[in-house]
Amino acid sequence: MKIRFKLFAGLTELLPPNRKSNVVELDVDDGTTIQQMIDVYRIPPRNAHLVLLNGLYIAPEARASSPLSDGDELAIWPPVAGG
Repeated sequence: MKIRFKLFAGLTELLPPNRKSNVVELDVDDGTTIQQMIDVYRIPPRNAHLVLLNGLYIAPEARASSPLSDGDELAIWPPVAGG
């Protein structure tokens, strides 16, 4: 199945080098969970601060039990500070 995977800020460097932006289209296995995507891309748990699936926030405790579906968009932001 195909999904759109977006990483923001410093996390973008974890995406494949042949990308044109912070978004990649991926083929993933049926039943792949959000947590599996975080693990595969080696995103440290503290850096998966804001996780949105199709624009809806997914809390850390729900990520391992949240499977992706064909056409989903998964976006992940690290903690952001500034002023």
